Amino acid sequence: MSAKKVAVIMGSDSDLPIVKKALEELKNYGVEYECHIMSAHRTPSTAAEFASAARDNGFGVIICAAGMAAHLAGVMAAYTTLPVIGIPCSSKNFDGMDALLATVQMPSGIPVATVAVDGAKNAAILAIQMLALSDDVLADKLASSKKAMIEQINDKDKKLQEELKNL
Repeated sequence: MSAKKVAVIMGSDSDLPIVKKALEELKNYGVEYECHIMSAHRTPSTAAEFASAARDNGFGVIICAAGMAAHLAGVMAAYTTLPVIGIPCSSKNFDGMDALLATVQMPSGIPVATVAVDGAKNAAILAIQMLALSDDVLADKLASSKKAMIEQINDKDKKLQEELKNL
């Protein structure tokens, strides 16, 4: 297990199908996490209290998933010095473009690293990379994953080249 935990905060339980991809990736790397529902608009004091105490509670990174207005990551970032990663979640109205813009357009001094709409797996990998700056075990796991990706692509290219010979 990594020395630091990752907090995964959803604005709504409807974000869970997206967030599960981040939770699975964190689990695959052996990173301890906590997952909670907090709202920037409905429970702002709870979100602020959580973010303010996150470092003291053993967290190293906070991931926030929210759709539509998507202010959750910005609220968390306002109350902590930890890195915050935003996952803009798609919705029926604007396909996540509203959440993407709300997440990425932070004022100066309140940065939020933002992944693609519904990009929970990349949010987890980015959090793991941040933790790996001071955790050699995680760094080695990341290097192994990159090597495995390269091998997968090389194998697919070999298969393609064989198929092309038969055209």
